[in-house]
Amino acid sequence: MTNVTRSRPLSPHLQIYKPIPTMVMSIVHRITGGALYFGTILVAWWLIAAASGAAYYDWVNWLFGTLIGKLVLFGYTWALVHHMLGGIRHFIWDLGYGYEKHFATKMAKGTLAGSVALTLLLWIVGSLVR
Repeated sequence: MTNVTRSRPLSPHLQIYKPIPTMVMSIVHRITGGALYFGTILVAWWLIAAASGAAYYDWVNWLFGTLIGKLVLFGYTWALVHHMLGGIRHFIWDLGYGYEKHFATKMAKGTLAGSVALTLLLWIVGSLVR
């Protein structure tokens, strides 16, 4: 009895496919969705600190105000905005629009550019409001 599976071709995978914007943004959309789970823990931690008393709240705010804390919060903001824009892109597809290759590629690139621009805008406005 021979092993039939050895003569079968392998399924295509990331080393075979050329990365295109829609594929990359689909992967990034999934990654940002996973990152939002962990980022939401930070929001919960901040709320718990606010309910726990002034000393603990001040410590958590100090930690989030450090360079590392700000980088983590900036990344969380970008993941949130990028995932939202990716969701809008998927909603457009659910409505039956945007399947043309050139338009889908423009939406993928727009998702990336828009998420960076909106994240920067949110942080600039946030720093001015303080």
